[in-house]
Amino acid sequence: MENERKNKIEYHKEGDYYVPNLVVPKYEYPDYCIGKYGRLRLKYLKENKKAEYTIMLMEGTLRKHIVETDIEANEKIKRIIKQLKEQSDLTEEMKDSDPLYWIGMMNNFKNQAVEIAGKELIYV
Repeated sequence: MENERKNKIEYHKEGDYYVPNLVVPKYEYPDYCIGKYGRLRLKYLKENKKAEYTIMLMEGTLRKHIVETDIEANEKIKRIIKQLKEQSDLTEEMKDSDPLYWIGMMNNFKNQAVEIAGKELIYV
């Protein structure tokens, strides 16, 4: 028989050997370059949630999860920084008049946003 079925895996015969018909799954985000927050999520899953990591890896959903987490984290961080900036007394004119204060406040907002996104999306 040309196509044998053993253990729910399809095989084809090459010479005297049966070789499994393996197919690489197609990804939803083939050209997306995983960023900082996706890599942090991947590392967290590998080190702390081994069962979830293994299940997603075997089901082929790991890359999709990592990419979606990275995209969502980036969007959330931008949104939080914008909200914090609106709530503060920081203005664009301060960028010219007092640049060190402006940079310090923006760094503070970014650190707060990264910490919030980490707790809500990455380290869950």
